[in-house]
Amino acid sequence: MGFFKSLFSKTEEVTSRELTQPDDLIIGDMITLDDSFALPSQLKGKQLKVEAVNTYEYEHRRVTEWQLKGIDNQAIFLTLDKDDEVYLALSIKVSRDKVEQLFDMESFSQIFEEPGEAELSVIENHPIKELSQWLGQHYRQTSFADFGYYHPKDYRKSRPSQSENENQGDPFESYQLMDDTESYALDIEVYEGGETEVSLVLYRPVTDIREYWPI
Repeated sequence: MGFFKSLFSKTEEVTSRELTQPDDLIIGDMITLDDSFALPSQLKGKQLKVEAVNTYEYEHRRVTEWQLKGIDNQAIFLTLDKDDEVYLALSIKVSRDKVEQLFDMESFSQIFEEPGEAELSVIENHPIKELSQWLGQHYRQTSFADFGYYHPKDYRKSRPSQSENENQGDPFESYQLMDDTESYALDIEVYEGGETEVSLVLYRPVTDIREYWPI
């Protein structure tokens, strides 16, 4: 732990705060992920620090996003997929040129066309091998143009007001595709002016967080 403490300038003060679940992570907390071959190299056995806590605000729900960073400065994003069980949704953002190497762009453009029933396959023998474990093989669209606001703030204990939505939140439309095994997803956010962010999402059990290090 000495190396990691020096890396992130973590104090040696003993904390009385308990941390046993990802829902309670705050800025400055750290986690250690499982050393499993099922995880991509960007995650396998890595120690990650919470750099920011953000909020996606939809009409009837909020989604907390934790922005994480490891020693390689790779930005990893974490949300929680809550259904009958809770899963970690770990994601990385990919640039347009990488999207073009991974998918047929004519098929990709169908994601933004009504009725939102696009299907997408990963190009075989694509050259970006470091992303292979972030990808399924075949995706089907599950959401179309869901409107929301992105807030670079933590709103777990309060709800953004209308004025905060108008003045601080960035409006966007989201699109999602899920692979046939429901282990991978593509998340796409389109902001005003056409700025588009594409994320590769990997769903993993909560137990993949092996250790918690509260501040």
